[in-house]
Amino acid sequence: MQATRLTLMCHARTAAQKQARFGLDEPLDVAWLEKRAEIGREYRNVRGLLCGPELRTRQTAALLDNEPRLVQALADCDFGRWRGLSVDELLQTEPQQLQAWRDDPDAAPHGGESVSHLCRRVGDWLASLENTPGHWLAVTHPFVIRAALINVLGCPAAMVNRIDIEPLSVIDLRFNHVWRLRAQGPAREVLE
Repeated sequence: MQATRLTLMCHARTAAQKQARFGLDEPLDVAWLEKRAEIGREYRNVRGLLCGPELRTRQTAALLDNEPRLVQALADCDFGRWRGLSVDELLQTEPQQLQAWRDDPDAAPHGGESVSHLCRRVGDWLASLENTPGHWLAVTHPFVIRAALINVLGCPAAMVNRIDIEPLSVIDLRFNHVWRLRAQGPAREVLE
């Protein structure tokens, strides 16, 4: 049986990311994007292009010249009333709630989704792909990619904030009886 390959791509940068704010349904930072070379050439022949429902993931997926299928499980973590706020603002106005959220993956002081819930949601979605062979590309959010890594590596959900995901970065996962993180080697042109 052919293995399932899942490439998770983080959406391109937004103004909220640049300012260390919890995301809104904001558009991409066009000025930042214009400085980047064409993205996603190597993903033109995937079995399917998936993306979260937010504008920033849909806009990034549109750069890949393929029609994406919206997947609710790829939606960003629901940060409740913290959407649009910066970490610095929360350090000033809600330092204990912010610290509780950082320390306890079951905490949701913002009234939205806890990290534990996000990890379960993403884990359930990964399980749904296990019997779907072929190469899938999913454009999503840093928190969703972090949650996928927590599931694949079997880490406690509390480790989610120890993983940094940069805009347009990709993580490659393979499923063949068990999920594995697959590190990419040097670019082919570097080897030649």
